[in-house]
Amino acid sequence: MTTLTPVLSRNWDRPDSFTLAAYRDNGGYEALRKALTMEPDSIVDLVKASGLRGRGGAGFPTGMKWGFLPKDNPKPRYLVVNADESEPGTCKDMPLLLANPHALVEGIAIASYAINSHHAFVYVRGEVLHVIRRLRHAVAEAYEAGLLGKDILGSGFDLDVIVHAGAGAYICGEETALLDSLEGYRGQPRLKPPFPAVAGLYASPTVVNNVESIASVPGIVANGADWFTSMGTEKSAGFGFFSLSGHVERPGQYEAPLGVTLRELLDMAGGVRDGHRLKFWTPGGSSTPIFTEEHLDTPLDFEAVGAAGSMLGTRALQIFDETTSVVRVVRGWIEFYAHESCGKCTPCREGNFWMVQVLRRIEAGKGTQEDIDTLLDICDNLLGRSFCALGDGATSSVTSAIKYFREEFIAGTHTPAWELFPYQRTTRWANESVEEDA
Repeated sequence: MTTLTPVLSRNWDRPDSFTLAAYRDNGGYEALRKALTMEPDSIVDLVKASGLRGRGGAGFPTGMKWGFLPKDNPKPRYLVVNADESEPGTCKDMPLLLANPHALVEGIAIASYAINSHHAFVYVRGEVLHVIRRLRHAVAEAYEAGLLGKDILGSGFDLDVIVHAGAGAYICGEETALLDSLEGYRGQPRLKPPFPAVAGLYASPTVVNNVESIASVPGIVANGADWFTSMGTEKSAGFGFFSLSGHVERPGQYEAPLGVTLRELLDMAGGVRDGHRLKFWTPGGSSTPIFTEEHLDTPLDFEAVGAAGSMLGTRALQIFDETTSVVRVVRGWIEFYAHESCGKCTPCREGNFWMVQVLRRIEAGKGTQEDIDTLLDICDNLLGRSFCALGDGATSSVTSAIKYFREEFIAGTHTPAWELFPYQRTTRWANESVEEDA
């Protein structure tokens, strides 16, 4: 596999790609026009048949999630789009919203019609003000063109879309914490059940989907389920963004079929930076177990990555070469999780704090053999014992790093990481590295 599948990104090279005019030049909103002539349930069935799975990390079938809404509940239904992208390494939704926000807006209109919702919300991470402004501009354009609001395209269907700026908490990427934040409460995960499909926003039936999931819907409606399933694998259909960052020659967004391998993506991205070799990488962001060079040919789909011992997650491929200390990287990730833990769950609140202390000691060359056992013991007490996946995700990098690079943790009992792996300042434009004092 050497080709990309530019669907959501095919228009990104246009300077005005974010405008309604540019989006319509490529057939934008024709899928919405088509959807409004269909029965809502048939759209749900179409999305089910396409095999579209959630692009936010969990990979749950999107159409099935829509179908969970109770038929007999008299309360209003809501669609909530999760745009609170903030995990280290994950960087696909923000570029999509900057370059092609109307794909999301059209997807919201179709999805809302399919689930009989008349109010949709987009929860965007508060720090990305430039993204919020661009998305609000796209929503305003859609209202002005009669693509949102009352009697959309003369169909009799009404829909209001609200872009909500979050307060900058990573935990609000968890769907129930997001809903609490959207309601004006402190963002903390809810105990489930009930699930959002039954009692979500304002205790009403709610669908929560990722930006990329909803933005993929117009293409499915316009081209059919067979078009979507012609890409990807049997159980992981379609395409998705693979975000390459770190020690790679051409980092960026690569929109490719699910099932592509890192080796193939690296070939397209110019490989690991010149003069270096791959040491380890993440298949789905910092909350997924790390992979090594031996996993270069693992198909990047939900099943194959899971069978190899990790998770596809958000397809955030962070690439690290041999100059990198695994201990140093993991310590940075766990500091992030300790800082972003909402504190509701004792295992998560305490476990991440204490892992930071132990990892700092090992990084400084002052660790002990017992420290490695302590890290594994903390992970064992944290995994599966918190309200949400933050606790589980925090253990992934620690346990996998010890699994593949235990010798570096052992070295941390006598030698600081900055001596084993001296700090470097990389000047990409000059293609050279300059050592700095530790």
